Amino acid sequence: MSDPSSFCDPDQFITRHINLHLNVDFTNRVISASSALTVRCLQDCLPSLVLDTKDLTIKKVSVNGQEAKFSLGESHSFKGSPLTICLPCPLTRGQEAIVEICSETSPKSSALQWLNPQQTAGKTHPYLFSQCQATHCRTIIPCQDTPGVKFTYYSQVSIPKELVALMSALNDGDFLDPNDNKRKIYRFKQNVPIPSYLIALVVGALEGRKIGPRTTVWTEKELLEASVYEFAETEKMLKYAEDLVGPYVWEKYDLLILPPSFPYGGMENPCLTFVTPTVLAGDRSLAGVIAHEISHSWTGNLVTNRTWENFWLNEGHTVYLERRIDGLLHGEQFRHFKALGGWKELQNAVNTFGATNPLTNLVPNLHEVDVDAAFSSVPYEKGFALLFYLEQLLGGPDVFLGFLKTYIQVHAYKSITTDEWKKFLYSYFKDKVDILDKVDWNGWMNTPGLPPVQPTYDMTLANACIALSNRWVEAKESDLNSFTEADVKELSSHQQIEFLTLLLLKDPLPVSHVKRMQEVYNFNAVRNSEILFRWLRLCIRAKWEDVIPLALKMAVEQGRMKFTRPLYRDLYNFDKARDQAVSTFLKNRSFMHPVTEMLVAKDLNITA
Repeated sequence: MSDPSSFCDPDQFITRHINLHLNVDFTNRVISASSALTVRCLQDCLPSLVLDTKDLTIKKVSVNGQEAKFSLGESHSFKGSPLTICLPCPLTRGQEAIVEICSETSPKSSALQWLNPQQTAGKTHPYLFSQCQATHCRTIIPCQDTPGVKFTYYSQVSIPKELVALMSALNDGDFLDPNDNKRKIYRFKQNVPIPSYLIALVVGALEGRKIGPRTTVWTEKELLEASVYEFAETEKMLKYAEDLVGPYVWEKYDLLILPPSFPYGGMENPCLTFVTPTVLAGDRSLAGVIAHEISHSWTGNLVTNRTWENFWLNEGHTVYLERRIDGLLHGEQFRHFKALGGWKELQNAVNTFGATNPLTNLVPNLHEVDVDAAFSSVPYEKGFALLFYLEQLLGGPDVFLGFLKTYIQVHAYKSITTDEWKKFLYSYFKDKVDILDKVDWNGWMNTPGLPPVQPTYDMTLANACIALSNRWVEAKESDLNSFTEADVKELSSHQQIEFLTLLLLKDPLPVSHVKRMQEVYNFNAVRNSEILFRWLRLCIRAKWEDVIPLALKMAVEQGRMKFTRPLYRDLYNFDKARDQAVSTFLKNRSFMHPVTEMLVAKDLNITA
């Protein structure tokens, strides 16, 4: 198979369009679906089709209106079960057929999180959201669940009439369900071809407010004012991205601020970016996550990795573009400062996995590897570091931006591999082949650990962070009174994040030091989740028992895996906190997103 994470073979046939009818049932926590797939045959005399499924009940299958026989293959531990559909008449090359499948999700669908009213901000209505990346769309509908296949879609969604439905598509109107006056049907259309992982659905007591010509912020009303303020610069970022890499093709760019259990910082669902509420810092200091998700509109959504082994093509280019936007917003020194911070994140990831772990390869082998278990900052930051290194090697930011813009134009609407990317790089810089030939490609792509070369960074904004972190590392007990609140007063929140990140790369500090740090900097009370997260990890590693309740509180109150997993891991490794970590997880696991729950259970060595 060309994609080790999928059962389907895109060389045999591809899905061109999906027409969806979804019925959302909060009582039973299932979605009933009728999925009509328009498929095109790519070879002669194709007798059957294979689709990806996981935890689905398949009720009926028809091909061009004629009932078809089907079978579910043996269940794989994380890939699910292949659905084989016997075609009533074999398809020939170029022929299209409509395959209609009636199915129902399981209440344990890994793509769906069903929240009871108490888990929402409003406490009155239930809530549902999906997260299909990387391989979870197959738990909602049978499909070719691989990023190598792109299709358009049209959807009709029946939900309780007091709620609102949104999808990763343009709204095409809504009306009362003619079969049930307590329900409403919402219609959506996505006319730009997308891979399955970008299908997204949310249903809840949502309100929207327009914050720009192309952007509406959606969330529960309790978070609306804070969200409108936090993301006021969205249109500005969108325009900067267009200036850098060309027109935005998706028409609208809406934002959905989700409940705290959403497992990621953001998800680039087309027309409707999903965002964690942990970025609501109150001062727009974490709104940069929007620059990242906006960038995905070109790198990831428009040009897509063909398999998850090539995930760096999505994320490395997106981080590069995100930081170019940062540079336009806050200056070139800030772009370099963020790049340097990214290198520290890469060091942390390599330390967590181990420097010889093949999952730290830029292009890992994912045969029989669960994509969720392989997820880390490596494809983001190792991928960015390669592009930043090439920028410096090939003539600077303007020269490299010319490459990126052309790369997107040439590969728009396609899914590509690392080899195709490299071939295009060589063709674009055909006058600099001698420079490219000196790059240690094997060291960058296929070797675990840190890259063979570290790019060069402007250190202006980083020097203050380095100096302060070194002071704390070198301080003796008698020096602690020399630290005052003035130390961090002139540091931006981004610099405070970097200061704490640097300390996390060193040996643990003594308890006396973190106690003094709390006295003078009062990090316990900070609202910025990125600062608080690093601070709590620093204290746990110093074995300061007083912060155990605070760390458990942060691990429980939000479900962003970037924060939750390291906090639980650190608590587990602290003997005085281990039992509390395990009992807290067991008490709260039912409120967690299915993927987060599965991975934290592994981190805590819980098998049942």
